[in-house]
Amino acid sequence: MAHFGGGGMGGIGGLGGRGGISGFQRLKGGYDGWDDEEFGSVYSHDVVMRLLGYLRPFKGRAATAVLATVIFIVAGRYQPVLVRDLIDSAATGDIGDVNRTGVFFIVLALAAWAANYVQLLNTGWIGHRVLFTLRTQMFNHYQKLSLRFYDNNEVGKVMSRVTSDVTTLQELLSSGLITILADFGGLFFVIALMLMLDVQLTLVTLAVVPFLVGAMFVWQFYARRAFIRVRQAIAVVNSSLQENVSGVRVIQSLSRESESSRRFDDVNRSNFTANVDAGKVTAAVLPMVEVSVAVATAMVVIFGGFKAINGDLSPGTLVAFTLLVQGFFEPVRTLTMQYTQLQRAMAGGERIFEVLDTEPEIQDAPDAIELDDVRGEVTFEHVSHSYVDDVEVLKDFNLHVQPGETIAIVGPTGAGKTTVTALAARFYDASEGRVLIDGHDIRKVQRQSLARRMGLVLQEPFLFSGTVLSNIRYSRPNASREDVEQAATAVGAHDFIMRMEHGYDTELQERGQNLSVGQRQLLAFARAVLADPRILILDEATANVDTRTEAVIQRALGQLLKGRTSFVIAHRLSTIRNADRVIVLQDGAIAEQGTHDELLALGGLYAKLYQMTYQERNGDSAAAAEIPQPDARVT
Repeated sequence: MAHFGGGGMGGIGGLGGRGGISGFQRLKGGYDGWDDEEFGSVYSHDVVMRLLGYLRPFKGRAATAVLATVIFIVAGRYQPVLVRDLIDSAATGDIGDVNRTGVFFIVLALAAWAANYVQLLNTGWIGHRVLFTLRTQMFNHYQKLSLRFYDNNEVGKVMSRVTSDVTTLQELLSSGLITILADFGGLFFVIALMLMLDVQLTLVTLAVVPFLVGAMFVWQFYARRAFIRVRQAIAVVNSSLQENVSGVRVIQSLSRESESSRRFDDVNRSNFTANVDAGKVTAAVLPMVEVSVAVATAMVVIFGGFKAINGDLSPGTLVAFTLLVQGFFEPVRTLTMQYTQLQRAMAGGERIFEVLDTEPEIQDAPDAIELDDVRGEVTFEHVSHSYVDDVEVLKDFNLHVQPGETIAIVGPTGAGKTTVTALAARFYDASEGRVLIDGHDIRKVQRQSLARRMGLVLQEPFLFSGTVLSNIRYSRPNASREDVEQAATAVGAHDFIMRMEHGYDTELQERGQNLSVGQRQLLAFARAVLADPRILILDEATANVDTRTEAVIQRALGQLLKGRTSFVIAHRLSTIRNADRVIVLQDGAIAEQGTHDELLALGGLYAKLYQMTYQERNGDSAAAAEIPQPDARVT
């Protein structure tokens, strides 16, 4: 909802700390979440095929890059043949051939340089363009995913998929992929040149390949496990860093800096160890390749030397073939070093496409209708809801709210207060029963049309980077400045805004940290007033403000709630006393309902809560005298 005033409802950055899903964030999998399985395949056909789809719009540039790569391969790998011609021409004293071969050397070098430049230019452009497209797609998709997705996945890991994983793919597309193709192409081209020069020496060179392949097969088993541990370790580091940065106020207030540093040091050390182990595995592969090169070169020199002595091989061909052996193993050496990048890229691709394939839990039904207007009638019919299996937060909940009625919801912690409003806003679909708006099942209503007519102000107001003006008209970007000022005036925010250096054009820091909590809350109220919702939810909206700010907000509430259907979750008597009806929840069901005075006279749960909370906070001794003393304190 564009006009929400807060950044979260309870314990899920969303809903439910008070609604009964504490700790649910740590569960993985479920509705529209993915578990954080790590992938280690060096090649994933599905990832490659889907990546090719991103390359199709740039097939012209891609074809240019491939052509440039072919030229680069031919120009670079053909040089040993020129060495053969140069040596053989020098041996016969043919100065003309020597000069022509030298010129050809220069031409090939210039062609290789130009081809490499064109290839890098085009692959770099393609890689960055795909990076731009993927990040945009992922951001847009994240906006559509339901709150349960964010319940199931830590923020650090969610961000890692947009940053680290996409960057890994971009590196592959901008340089790694074309390098791998060039290496494979160069390998086959070198084999063709070797066969052209001497078939027997080619077979001698290839004799070491089976041993190298066997060693690589064993090595990749250990490498795969090592690289998986590296990815898991850095994911834990990112999550720990995000958690500690977000919770720095709590850490400092409780003097837990040393303990936080110790815990981060543990996960960081695990990351260090995982990377060192992976480095050891990586370091083991190059000696295997170098030994293979040395053995193959020695065999070629010995066998080729005998052939040269017998006159079956020219000296130039022997030298050229020795250089081709180096050229044969150079792509093998490079491909070995690319193994890590390939694994990271395939893993990143799997994780990226897993996100893009995640379906939101809350989606419009095929026959969903658009609400052109809303009167504000809200009905809960036999609603039961669970965030976790076998743990019901609401149990056969029934409630009918008339248009324009103000409903105060109270009850002990965990009674399901926030869950009621969460279901009304359709952050979640009820596990059982249904919620109706003006007689329409909200599961058959277009989500955006419902959101446009519903406003929400939370205990912790969330402000975005930008000006005061842009934050107030967040849900109505086209609202005039006059409308914004009228909304701010209505909630008592105009005066403090005008005292700021640039008034409504003042830039806010991250989450509005250059404002007090009360000022941020007033801006959240102004945002809600400007949105003009038909249904309004206030979830502890005055809990964190001082008495003076509360008095200003209470005056604003008179206008804000007028003519709107309102759900007010509050522990302050001044808010609840003026409600048309008070709903008292206990264990997910309605324990009592009525006006403030009726419930006090009843002497039940509400009276006990009032005795322990409202009377203590507000000093209403006269009312407290009429209330029976509770047997036990309810929190």
